Amino acid sequence: MTLQNQDACGTGLPAAGGMDPVDRRIILATQAGLPLAEQPYDVLAEELGLPVDEVLARIRAMQDRGVIRRIAAVPNHYALGYRANGMSVWNVADEQARAIGREVGALDYVSHCYLRPRHLPLWPYNLFAMVHGKTREEVAARVEAIAALLGEHCRGHEVLYSTRILKKTGLRIKAV
Repeated sequence: MTLQNQDACGTGLPAAGGMDPVDRRIILATQAGLPLAEQPYDVLAEELGLPVDEVLARIRAMQDRGVIRRIAAVPNHYALGYRANGMSVWNVADEQARAIGREVGALDYVSHCYLRPRHLPLWPYNLFAMVHGKTREEVAARVEAIAALLGEHCRGHEVLYSTRILKKTGLRIKAV
């Protein structure tokens, strides 16, 4: 689980009143990942000594409050055979970037897609999409398919290929 606070100062830390002790126990028990089981929330509830309905209700409430931003799998693409991963960067009109990003992000070979600020004159790209493939040729073909999808909305793009896996974790809180 990734934590994100909705504070005005942008620290990204949970607000002091954002979690009660039970919420904090749930975060501590899940921040390294959910149990690998058919019923992970049942296992979690048993570990915490709580009813599963309460665990689920608290997780939903923390999502609603913005304490938990998302729950997602973080696959190791290399272990799955996808060794030619490339971050495709796109120069698209800012007013269309969100709609275009939703289309690109829905493609089955794009694991994540997001907007970032341009840094002109050197970096005109504002839309980023991680494209996965087993070979660079496969990634290149998929990037060209995205370019075709964007058509006239694409004002330029590049592909930055991964050279190693970086540790993928969100914010971690410590037990008190």
